[in-house]
Amino acid sequence: MEHVKLSILVIDVGGSKVKIKATGSKEERKLLSGPTMTPQMMVEGVKQLAEGWQYDVVSIGCPMPISKEGKPLREPMNLGTGWVDFDYEKAFQCPVRLINDAAMQALGDYRGGRMLFLGLGTGLGSAMIDDGVIIPMELAHLPYKKKTFEDYVGLHGFKKNGVEKWQEEVIHVIEILKAALQPEKVVIGGGNAQHLQVIPVGCTIAANSNAFIGGFRLWEHFPGKLRAIPKLATYKPQKIAQPVSVKKQPSQKAAVKNESSLQRGTTKA
Repeated sequence: MEHVKLSILVIDVGGSKVKIKATGSKEERKLLSGPTMTPQMMVEGVKQLAEGWQYDVVSIGCPMPISKEGKPLREPMNLGTGWVDFDYEKAFQCPVRLINDAAMQALGDYRGGRMLFLGLGTGLGSAMIDDGVIIPMELAHLPYKKKTFEDYVGLHGFKKNGVEKWQEEVIHVIEILKAALQPEKVVIGGGNAQHLQVIPVGCTIAANSNAFIGGFRLWEHFPGKLRAIPKLATYKPQKIAQPVSVKKQPSQKAAVKNESSLQRGTTKA
């Protein structure tokens, strides 16, 4: 794959919108999703949106757990049903790679070290990248107060509590996760990140379009060996150590023999 140039269609599936972009295109295109969207509806909508674009392979970021083999593990919380057993390659008639949507954006945002990504959207997306290794996470549904993290910092909490209270909860949740996971950097993305009036200490706000970078980079790696390579990093092949010539030392037996000869005065004066 290293020397193959592919045209890639990247699909970022969210709880309220599906966004797409292809290799060489300067624009992103969108369609509405929602709690009734099935994978077949997504495919049909994407094919219409992508009319005129040429692509060899497809990357899909989905808001659900994805296995190392790229298979959905359970149905998404904020979409319709049928995502687990759907045949994506048959539907698109080309190779397809699936990844959790938060992990896809994290892959696009990564620049090295230990990074935690949190996506403030319909729900709460989460992923960590540690020394280049992508670690998808499902932190959204962990217990928090009377409900879960997602109930307070997702779209439901935003609408119910208003911007100021929602922002307080976001900052509190980030502090909890920082203390637990010890990231060197926290990157915040998602559609609601723009509503933060205060950026928590040690955090940066990332453009949602970076998810497309992650989708393109998804084809730079071998299947089952996902690693997030920093965009600006320069890689040089390691030099193979040359064998060192070591002078053979006499054995202990030979050393004793030589010493005995000297003591007997076998050496000529």
